[in-house]
Amino acid sequence: MQTVIDVPAWIDQRRLSRTQLLVLVLCAATAILDGFDAQIIGYVAPALAESLKVARPSLSTVFAAGTSGLMLGCLFIAPLADWLGRRRVIIGSVLFFSVMSLATARADSLEAVIALRFLTGLGLGGSMPNIIALTAEYFPARSRATMTMTMFTGFPLGASLGGFLAAHLIPQYGWPSVFIAGGLLPLVLGALLWLRLPESIRYLVAKGTMAARVEAILRRIDRQASFPAGAKFVSHEEHAHGLTVRHLFREGRTLGTIAIWVMYFMSLLDIFLLSSWLPTVLHDRGLSLGLSVVATALLQGGGVVASLSLGRVVDRLGFLVVMLPTYVVAGVAIALIGSGGDSVILLMVTTFLAGAGVIGGQTCLNVLAAVYYPTYIRSTGVGWGLGIGRVGSIVGPILGGLMLHAQWDHSSIFLAASVPAFIAAVAVFVMTRTERTRLAQVSAAEALASPLD
Repeated sequence: MQTVIDVPAWIDQRRLSRTQLLVLVLCAATAILDGFDAQIIGYVAPALAESLKVARPSLSTVFAAGTSGLMLGCLFIAPLADWLGRRRVIIGSVLFFSVMSLATARADSLEAVIALRFLTGLGLGGSMPNIIALTAEYFPARSRATMTMTMFTGFPLGASLGGFLAAHLIPQYGWPSVFIAGGLLPLVLGALLWLRLPESIRYLVAKGTMAARVEAILRRIDRQASFPAGAKFVSHEEHAHGLTVRHLFREGRTLGTIAIWVMYFMSLLDIFLLSSWLPTVLHDRGLSLGLSVVATALLQGGGVVASLSLGRVVDRLGFLVVMLPTYVVAGVAIALIGSGGDSVILLMVTTFLAGAGVIGGQTCLNVLAAVYYPTYIRSTGVGWGLGIGRVGSIVGPILGGLMLHAQWDHSSIFLAASVPAFIAAVAVFVMTRTERTRLAQVSAAEALASPLD
């Protein structure tokens, strides 16, 4: 009789290996460079405006072009991995935004910068959902959230390190040097990914014709493993063909998918609203510019701390149990930022908690989307979630500007900014009810194995 190997169950029974940690490191390095290249335009904006002799408000089109490209990359480039494989799309995307960054260093007009930032965004959008999916697919259920959330902290880390590097390079070598660094580093990483990054093992299993490659990877994970000749490698997941986006709404996933999209939209709306306008609003309220910047840094710092610490809790209690109070804390903390009076300490604490809640919730959401969808639509599910969220990232700063233009008082601004976090919490609650209903329709064994119960 032919031996059948359930690959996800096999991985769950093994200790972590060097191969799995290599996947974590390579995907984290990609996230770092994603964060660097995504935020690089903000650091060079003043020098770029001076060099091209354009008014600074004109650079808003450059910012929008990069965000729009990233959104379309998430929606249309990332899902290609469900057909072509995670590895190919990640490497291709990294090399693509590397070349676009190098080309931006030679741009001599505002129009050229706009076009190149849009193209860079396409590459970033293609890689980001797939490093989330690939990391989630390589780790056992007991540590999947911890490892995937740890990996994705590379994105804010890269954004932060980019600021320090830009501060060093621009005064000595000018703004093009930052784009050269942002192009050469991913070029080197692309070569390393080509040499060392393995293909998604679940993708290979789902293909059904890659037994030799699957066995080779499993032997790298456990060098003592042996498999009989002709062994069949399987993954007990749903499989289907046709347009992958359509399948996000099949098999009882409609309300779950809508809830994930609402969470993505509201999370990124709040993150970009606060990141864009928090220093200005706090400074207008009478806080010194230095303290305003520190408060904004604490917002990001809270997100990094939450992302690193919530993963282990999620692995023990489940996503939905953790995410509901996380978003509630975010909403309460954001509202309190505007009603903390003159207490600087209270302001710093509430800002830290706001970042921990909304950014921590967003990082949990990335992993939730990766495990919610089966392998054959995982990149599509994560990509479309992030793509919908990018619409929120555009809307957020616009809403902040409209509230300031309408001369809303600071308390009202932050009270309004807390609403998206509470809506995200409602979406988590809805998804909890939906998943209980859906899981009740499957076998007890499947229900117990689900990361959502």
